[in-house]
Amino acid sequence: MSPQAYFRKARQDFHGKLCREVLLIDSGSVATNADSANPASKEIALILARKLGASSGSRLAGQTSGGRFEHACLEFVEATFQKLQHIRPGRWTVAQASGKDLQIADFEQYSHLREIERITREHPQLRTVLGADYFIKPDVIVFRAPEDDRVLNQERLLVDGSCTKLAPLRKKNGGLPILHASVSCKWTIRSDRSQNSRSEALNMVRNRKGHTPHIVVVTAEPLPSRLASVALGTGDIDCVYHFALTELVETIEELNYPDAREMLMMLIDGKRLRDISDLPLDLAE
Repeated sequence: MSPQAYFRKARQDFHGKLCREVLLIDSGSVATNADSANPASKEIALILARKLGASSGSRLAGQTSGGRFEHACLEFVEATFQKLQHIRPGRWTVAQASGKDLQIADFEQYSHLREIERITREHPQLRTVLGADYFIKPDVIVFRAPEDDRVLNQERLLVDGSCTKLAPLRKKNGGLPILHASVSCKWTIRSDRSQNSRSEALNMVRNRKGHTPHIVVVTAEPLPSRLASVALGTGDIDCVYHFALTELVETIEELNYPDAREMLMMLIDGKRLRDISDLPLDLAE
């Protein structure tokens, strides 16, 4: 018997955790990621949940569902991305920003925002000009620590006191950790949440000094039209990742929803929607 691919096993474990803790089917046969007021959403979500082996249970509070989904995404990214050291070496950390009480300004590309925050606190009238949207709180983050000279020079002498005095990757230069990726975790998508994801992404792009981190969204939303509200377009979010895209495609095919299928395939073929198992390799680019 051939060995099972590690990412496939990690994906199964991810689904298993969700099916125990957040993806549930209530006594009315409504899955917890469904919009109970939308018949198509309920039908798609129910079949999808059964395919994944969802347990019976009552709908959780929105904040609880979101928190558990975020933690499951964290565990999946951490388990998979850390296995790619051979193609993406470095001292990497995967964390929930809330769990480590991290702010966007704690990273090299956004450290200047700390000064802006200080100035606006001292001069509140400036908030009417600058706003406060620049201070973003990501869900799951991936960041890299600066490297010691002994690591940079381990193969041969690359840097010394005469050069490379500003690059933040060199620890000697006093740089902060470098934000590599921001993963926004959305259990479901409603119109307000889709706009929130886009505005956060645009602020990360506009307010950085240095390279832009990967900016992605992971969601368990069952409706292709709502996936499109986040995935369509370019310039803000890199890509949207569905927690069970293979099973979602199968479900839409089985239900024979031609419009939903057309929308779903447009997102996939247009490179705007991928499966959760694609995420770690994309982060390793």
